[in-house]
Amino acid sequence: MKHDIRRILVAMVIPLFLIFVLYMIKILEIGMDWDFTHLGVYPLQQKGVFGIFAHPLVHSGFRHLFANTIPLFFLSWCLFYFYRSIAPYIFFIIWIGCGALTFAIGKPGWHIGASGVIYGLAFFLFFSGLLRKHIPLIAISLLVTFVYGGLIWNMLPFFAKETTSWEGHLSGAITGVLCAFAFREYGPQKPEAFVDEEEEETEEEMEDEESKDNNDDKPQSYAD
Repeated sequence: MKHDIRRILVAMVIPLFLIFVLYMIKILEIGMDWDFTHLGVYPLQQKGVFGIFAHPLVHSGFRHLFANTIPLFFLSWCLFYFYRSIAPYIFFIIWIGCGALTFAIGKPGWHIGASGVIYGLAFFLFFSGLLRKHIPLIAISLLVTFVYGGLIWNMLPFFAKETTSWEGHLSGAITGVLCAFAFREYGPQKPEAFVDEEEEETEEEMEDEESKDNNDDKPQSYAD
């Protein structure tokens, strides 16, 4: 029990630290009357290259940040709890991949916010759970679908608001799916079935072979 609680708390460390950083950046931006929008992605422009790395840290306002806080925390916690051995790699690839794809396909303008990372995490958790066919991970897939299934509409240009970076959302989703397929052989896997039975059968076969060997060593007798 203590081990499970400790693991839950450890999985919260990075998500909580990230949320703390996001709020500190927003408070600093407002307090110093600065504008960090230029740290976002500006597609196909040299001035927007740095945004590939920095765009999830910048938000248009506290309302934008509040909307991203809970899903970012929950989904990143799920990643670090259920996929702890590969979580840092997945998180980094989604972060950078989302920015890089947005830089390549985005409409002119500054693309900011952690929404793309949220989409990447959601799609990774969904597809990864299905691919691994492991019941706890499938349960997480279904939970993500139930809670965040509506996200899909904001990655389509026909349904997203004009001020919404649907390209960022789509980029995150694509990156998450690619990670799910690329890392399907790594991290938690479905337990092997009937392992104990196989071991027992192997032991019985070995015992039978030993008994045969012993019988072969005995001298043969012939009846008159």
